[in-house]
Amino acid sequence: MTTPTLHATPELVAEAWLKTIVGDIVATTLPKPGSTGALSWADTGFVTLVTAGGSPNLYVPLRTPVMGITCWAANPTSQKPPWRKASNLAESIVAACQDHPNVPKVSLALPGGYPRVQVKSAYVTGDPRRIPDDVSSYARYDIPGLVIAWTEVPS
Repeated sequence: MTTPTLHATPELVAEAWLKTIVGDIVATTLPKPGSTGALSWADTGFVTLVTAGGSPNLYVPLRTPVMGITCWAANPTSQKPPWRKASNLAESIVAACQDHPNVPKVSLALPGGYPRVQVKSAYVTGDPRRIPDDVSSYARYDIPGLVIAWTEVPS
């Protein structure tokens, strides 16, 4: 039996690219509170992502998924959501998309033996928006669409 070839996925690529912007506070799910109820990300905020659409190019190996991005912030000692912290995470992502000279230079290593990828472009399809009334009193800003165009780097 042969080992299947691993191919990059939209979530792996988006997570790796976002980590170059905000650091190691990105995943597909929000971390659960610790055993004492402490949030490991309370000081930094956190970014979650989900594939929301897009499609592979029919003729060339170019992928352009649309990712839904959510930026979270929490203040464990208050019920008042830290809106500015969540907003700043979202605006950092928007600013990185507008750094046009640097986006196509990004070559990312993915975890777990996946191939490297080359990010060709990244842009948002709408401004970040505040999502009020979170039952946990977390501050939440959503970016409705982040499009990252990428290809696998031949090995």
